[in-house]
Amino acid sequence: SRYTVARMLERDDFEKRYKSGQPLAIHEFLYPLLQGWDSVEMKADIELGGTDQKFNLLMGRHLQKEEGQAPQVVLTLPLLEGLDGVEKMSKSKGNYVGITEDPISQFAKLMSISDELMWRYYGLLLDKGDLEIKDLKSQVEKGSLHPKKAKMDLAFAMVQVFHSEAKALLAQESFERSFSQREVELLEDLHLESEESSMPLYKLVKEAGFAASGNEAKAKVKGGGIQVNSEVLKDPFLVLSDQGSGIEVQGKLKKRPSMRRVFLKS
Repeated sequence: SRYTVARMLERDDFEKRYKSGQPLAIHEFLYPLLQGWDSVEMKADIELGGTDQKFNLLMGRHLQKEEGQAPQVVLTLPLLEGLDGVEKMSKSKGNYVGITEDPISQFAKLMSISDELMWRYYGLLLDKGDLEIKDLKSQVEKGSLHPKKAKMDLAFAMVQVFHSEAKALLAQESFERSFSQREVELLEDLHLESEESSMPLYKLVKEAGFAASGNEAKAKVKGGGIQVNSEVLKDPFLVLSDQGSGIEVQGKLKKRPSMRRVFLKS
């Protein structure tokens, strides 16, 4: 009696699914009601949540009013995108950096993000102000700051938060050794749409720019000239799936070893 179905359908995703004839389960209505009732029981003054929780947080305010309580203040925070730069960071999607992961893994994962996503991480993870980020961007655009250096500073700072300055330094040195030994040019990330976030290897090689045609891509793969995630694969028809963190494709481009991370989105 304190909330109606019509009000529930004001939630954007509920409304879209209802209008398109997709099923809506009863428990999906119960969840925001129960979360809102928590605010009543706790007599909450303030509730924090991600922007995707706004509907549920406002439910708490509504139910508090119905119960004669002063409605809580709602504070929403932006969601952190995962390593793919598309979905929110989630362990189930595989696009995450674990806070308990070892320093080297954390550093390497953060170095894998796109240049564009790097600025988002600067703002959300390091609490950099808009003016400071704008200044860093300007330095990159002018060429006085290499984007790799900016990204390395980000990775160092984050590893330092979860471990220590000494371990962050060791992680950086490990990454630099690995990078210099490969002497591989890092190309710009590529985002492709693909059914079920998967693609045959030869097509992936062609789309990544390492071959001009499908036949050339197949020949390169069969000849052992292509590495995927640091492993040589020789089956051109092998179907590869993107688990959220992208697929590293490495080969020669204009006779120079190069690597490009390809993200597949269905």
